[in-house]
Amino acid sequence: MFILVSKSASMKTISHVLGGLLLLSTNLLFAQKDSTLDSLLTVYQNQSEGIDKIETLDHLYYEVFQKKKPEDVLPYVKEQLRLSKAFDYQKGEGDALYNYGNYHRRTYSFDSARYYFQLAKPIWETIKNKAGMFKTLNGLAKVEQLSGNFDKSIALYENVMQTAIDMKSGIRIAETNREIATIYMDKGVYELGIKHMLAGLSGLDSLKKPHPRQRADMLVGVGRIESLRGNDEAALEPLMEGLEIFEDQENHLWACITHTEIGYAYLGLDNIDKGIEHFKKSLEISINSGRKGFEAICYHNLGLANRKKGNLDLAEQFLKKSIDLGKTTANNSVSSLNELGSLSLEKNEPLESIKHHTEAIQLANSIKSLVELKDGYKGRSLAYELNGQYQKALEDKKQFIILNDSIFNSTKSQQIEELRTIYETEKKEQQIALLEQEAKVSKLQKYLLGGGLGLSVLVFGFGFYGVRQKLKRNKAEKAKLDAELDFKKKELTTHALHLAKKNEVLESIKQKAEALKKEESVKTGYQNLIRTIDFDLQDDNNWKNFSRYFEEVHKDFNSNVKARFPEVTPNELRLLALLKMNLSSKEIANMLNISHEGIKKARYRLRKKLNIQTEDSLQDLVLSL
Repeated sequence: MFILVSKSASMKTISHVLGGLLLLSTNLLFAQKDSTLDSLLTVYQNQSEGIDKIETLDHLYYEVFQKKKPEDVLPYVKEQLRLSKAFDYQKGEGDALYNYGNYHRRTYSFDSARYYFQLAKPIWETIKNKAGMFKTLNGLAKVEQLSGNFDKSIALYENVMQTAIDMKSGIRIAETNREIATIYMDKGVYELGIKHMLAGLSGLDSLKKPHPRQRADMLVGVGRIESLRGNDEAALEPLMEGLEIFEDQENHLWACITHTEIGYAYLGLDNIDKGIEHFKKSLEISINSGRKGFEAICYHNLGLANRKKGNLDLAEQFLKKSIDLGKTTANNSVSSLNELGSLSLEKNEPLESIKHHTEAIQLANSIKSLVELKDGYKGRSLAYELNGQYQKALEDKKQFIILNDSIFNSTKSQQIEELRTIYETEKKEQQIALLEQEAKVSKLQKYLLGGGLGLSVLVFGFGFYGVRQKLKRNKAEKAKLDAELDFKKKELTTHALHLAKKNEVLESIKQKAEALKKEESVKTGYQNLIRTIDFDLQDDNNWKNFSRYFEEVHKDFNSNVKARFPEVTPNELRLLALLKMNLSSKEIANMLNISHEGIKKARYRLRKKLNIQTEDSLQDLVLSL
């Protein structure tokens, strides 16, 4: 199912959805003409029972899967398994069990897929068939990826990679790197995603035989990840190179998708005309190939780009086409509804805007899309305000703040997970490098012993080795501590900025509510809202979390302050902690929920209590604690 998302979730999320679609439809894009299937069926019907017929059934499985309904493969797989057991043909039995597992994987019956893949594994081990083991392990890893078990999937792909290395198969190694890259992309760990995608490309380049399709696929993967990272300029070169290969191969559907990716990159660079140019090419291919789902996305993108350019009437036409197509396909046009709501507001049509955003909110709720839900409430609150419905505007604004806060925390968690994953990966690579180094040193020692260099040389060698190992351990420990400290500093800074932003938004809402309260027609219920916001502004939970993060980074700071200045109050201790982080007066004011003038007075009182003369002296004292 396609899910269109708003510009705020952004083109990046649509790109991500397209990426997932590509993974599921790769085999369909390169299907041969129907004559291949007809020929295979003719051969199969005229063959006598035996190993040749079992192999023909294996080929039939793939052709039927590509061109018919998924369940149409089942009679052929069943016959393949029956004949393989009858003729005691273990390879055929392993292929049949794998084919059953692959059928269930592609129809999202993951428990059944795992069951059949696990049945196939011991057969490949018995007959020492590495190609069968490779595809079966790959299937298991893909099941875990599609189930959202990313860490388990990566662990399985390590076995897949080792099997490919044992087979000395460069193409399998390259494609496994690509699969790992897509998992890291799903996790939002884009740095490692790029690393593995480039490793896949490098592997392809080292092969004697060219693999243009795989190369183009990986180039587009690199471009997609760069775009997701916000590096749209860097995304264009690999995307263009991938597009050229797909066009040379007349691979129209992949060319269509790549045009879409390029259009997103150009929009990210504010080159709207170029973006529209590529979206139009993508639309043309979608229409010619009869793919309504892609066509709906293309109309959405053209609506997005034309709205950005100021062509509001044209943008509205495209967005309505996208929504209409969404009603007749599996497409989910929540993003187009939100875009249409925002566009109606720009055209000063608040009632139309309310209608579109309300429909988007209902749809976003049904598919659990927090980003679209947030955008729906934000857009509708603005429309209610323009229409004079202030109470409803404030209710939607409050829902927007709650969702925005939730998404912020989710994004922060993802960033922390990215840092942790990168750290763990680098630590593992360091351990491997250390083991390799130890193996080299051990080999050197054997040479020294074999050469009969004497006990003194041996003692010197062990002593030198011991010193080196100690230095390595110290260096590794320092690197680990530095990484942990850096991680905690980033976590602390993220939390501090969150507090500042939250209080800034809430204070703005409070001021607006105060102003509205003075108007006779909108007094009812506003005092309760103001009290709620006041309570949220004074909430100490966020400060408890902040204090915990702060203590992990600046150990013993609070105890040192209390030991030297026991008369310091808890509020003054908070101020000292924020000064220790070297935050600006504005940021501190937002976090403490007081005015800029209030910060000045608080600093003055603190200097007087600590018996210091100037601002510089206060900052120096804080940094020394």
